[in-house]
Amino acid sequence: MTCYLVTGAAGLLGGEIAAALADKGHRVIGLVRKSRTVMRGNGEQMPAGDWQGGIPEPGKILLVEGDVRDPHLGLERQAYDRLAGQVDRIVHCAAIVQFDADPEIYEAVNINGTGHVIDFARARPDAPAALVAVSTAYVCGERDGPISEADAEKPDRFANPYEASKFASEAKVREVMADGMAAAIARPSIVVGRSKDGVIAAFDTIYMAFKLLAEGRIRTIPSTPGATLNFVPLDHAVNGIVTIAERIEEAQGKVFHLVAGSPMPVADFFALVRDYPQFSNPDHVPPERFDPSMLSPLEQRFHRRVAALYTSYFQRNPLFLESNTENLMGCGGPAADEALMRRQIDFAIGAGFLPAESVTA
Repeated sequence: MTCYLVTGAAGLLGGEIAAALADKGHRVIGLVRKSRTVMRGNGEQMPAGDWQGGIPEPGKILLVEGDVRDPHLGLERQAYDRLAGQVDRIVHCAAIVQFDADPEIYEAVNINGTGHVIDFARARPDAPAALVAVSTAYVCGERDGPISEADAEKPDRFANPYEASKFASEAKVREVMADGMAAAIARPSIVVGRSKDGVIAAFDTIYMAFKLLAEGRIRTIPSTPGATLNFVPLDHAVNGIVTIAERIEEAQGKVFHLVAGSPMPVADFFALVRDYPQFSNPDHVPPERFDPSMLSPLEQRFHRRVAALYTSYFQRNPLFLESNTENLMGCGGPAADEALMRRQIDFAIGAGFLPAESVTA
């Protein structure tokens, strides 16, 4: 079977991708930095040994400690060369996904790190290893309307430096695709839990905004009429990335939107939140009427620290087209409708992340 290197294998997407590849009988080597725990999306830990220079058995995962910030991925030269000779395909998930990191961190990890992974792919003796680079659908920045998968236009404005860093990362991958390297780009949107039950291993990024809204710590969100939230279930994103990697001969040179078949209107999202009696009743106002100085001191603090990082998602309406994804997988993503998102919220309540009872009771 094929030998895969999954960078960021201890992360949410990377862990589930490593597990999915192993389930299908592939040999998997996970590049990890600090954590040596590879988890499925449901929180189940995958058994994994240490890579000591040998190729994994089919269906097994071995871990190697490294760092994409380093030109040799944090490996000794002999180990680097040996690993490069073993890997057939790479799924590059390692990234800083926070929206408020220092600029030099994005440069080192998301941009230069991608370049280092490309160099590693090219270090394979016979021919470069194939590469699937995981990006984000929101490289479109604050543009609205139809966004095609082939669209590489730089937006006038990014909502945050994370998006900008992923756009720059994609540019590096596009260069090697143009040179004929077998590479593809996967663009998930806002990843939430599994389709059927909302299960997810870690509540981070957008979930923190959900928590502040539900608990009433943020009561006012500036949002634009017609704005939508493009939630994609974890299983669709992972299945898409694994399919692209397995069928790289068909996928190479292309970009794939792994997104909701239809996004959720922001108004519907707020209506859903209000339908839970234990949650607060958040108010959404047009951005031009939003004045942070009118908030309570406590809410101002939460808005500066967390909410401001996510408010742009409540003010945009990008319509991500899925032609490449539909052609490769035979279907697009599921609709981000009330039923899907209710399952996400119910799981977060059951897991204790969101309140099961009124926070004012």
